[in-house]
Amino acid sequence: MATISLRKANARLPPEVNRVLYVRNLPFNISSEEMQIRIGTNKDTRGTAFVVYEDIYDAKTAVDHLSGFNVANRYLIVLYYQQAKMSKKVDQKKKEEEITRLQEKYGIPTSRDK
Repeated sequence: MATISLRKANARLPPEVNRVLYVRNLPFNISSEEMQIRIGTNKDTRGTAFVVYEDIYDAKTAVDHLSGFNVANRYLIVLYYQQAKMSKKVDQKKKEEEITRLQEKYGIPTSRDK
C-alpha cells in the first residue's frame, strides 16, 4: 500500500534511492535458497548480499521496512548501494596492498613485522 501511495502522490525520492540494495549483518549459516538472494561467501563478503529490484519504489519500501528486521537473532542493515562509497573501499585496499608491496621491496618494516 505504501508504494501505491508514493506513486499516486508522485513523490520525489531522495537522490540516494536506487534499485540496488546492500544488505549487511546476515547470519553466516543462512543459505541463499532460504533468502532467495545471492549471498557473499568470501571472508570479506560473508553476511552481506546485494538485492536488485525492478521497481525503485519496491526498493524504497524494503529499506523502510526491513532495516532492523530480526533474522536468526541478527538485525539486518539494509542500505542503498552507492557505487562511489564501495569503490573508495576497494581503492583503499589497493593502496594498502601497494604500500605493503613497496615496503617489502625496499626492506622497510611493516606494521605486521613489529
